[in-house]
Amino acid sequence: MKIRFCEHNKGTGKVAKKLKTDYPELNIKRKDCLNDCSICKKAPFAQVQGKVVKADDGDELYKKIVAEIEAD
Repeated sequence: MKIRFCEHNKGTGKVAKKLKTDYPELNIKRKDCLNDCSICKKAPFAQVQGKVVKADDGDELYKKIVAEIEAD
């Protein structure tokens, strides 16, 4: 499963590190830009298998990504 984070998106650094620790088998990367600037400016987000997952804060984003992982 591919999960991508934007380097410029605030609040996602800890989420990416926690996911790498908890799910080392996943393909998790921080990219320079994900070309979703309108979302990136407003809220923490990630692309999970190409689908945008966004949240109000990092903890909520982590929970939403884990739900996507477990649903797969």
